[in-house]
Amino acid sequence: MAYDRAITVFSPDGRLFQVEYAREAVKRGTTAIGITYKGGAILVADKRIRGGLVDDRSIEKIFLIDGHVGAATSGLIGDARVLIDYARVQAQSEKVTYGQEITVESLVKKVCDLLQQYTQYGGVRPFGASLLIAGIEETGIRLFETDPSGLSTGYKADAIGAGRDAAMEILEKEYRDNLELKEAADLAIKALKAGLEQGQALGTLSVGLITKEEKFKILSPEESKKLIGA
Repeated sequence: MAYDRAITVFSPDGRLFQVEYAREAVKRGTTAIGITYKGGAILVADKRIRGGLVDDRSIEKIFLIDGHVGAATSGLIGDARVLIDYARVQAQSEKVTYGQEITVESLVKKVCDLLQQYTQYGGVRPFGASLLIAGIEETGIRLFETDPSGLSTGYKADAIGAGRDAAMEILEKEYRDNLELKEAADLAIKALKAGLEQGQALGTLSVGLITKEEKFKILSPEESKKLIGA
């Protein structure tokens, strides 16, 4: 028991239990999917509205970070908002200091540096949230996942949240490098459905898009329905 009471204490087998508990918080969050396709990337997140009195406009799962990069979240949304705000500051700081847009990979590393700091010092706890960060840079379309430990991993298609394992099975089987936008959107919906528990149905979805021609955009409900159906 003593090994999971402080973030700075390793267990005898080299584990940080508080970081593992933070990952469990992510697994309890709603599922989010990120897919790169020919010419861009799409992020789709299930808002999972609980109760008919909730205004779905107040639930945020996908965020604009800068014109060329956005993110989907899963886990503790309060923690995720802090990470999003930090990423926004870093993106603007790059413009002010160097007069250029920050690369997606550099932005992800800065966010992960912050995540890692919260695993190394006493009196703090890890962030109980993961991000799917998608964007465009000179090398092309990039998609990254952040982990509460501070690890970042690049993907062509990825899922975070409660249904990750089942969603990843679908993505691994059916993803292709030359997907069109509609094919990528359909695959994202199929992966989200695979991650649902028995008896559940998809709720209100939030969709974000970025292409080489257009900046990152969070689609309106009408635009989302036109792309992915009712």
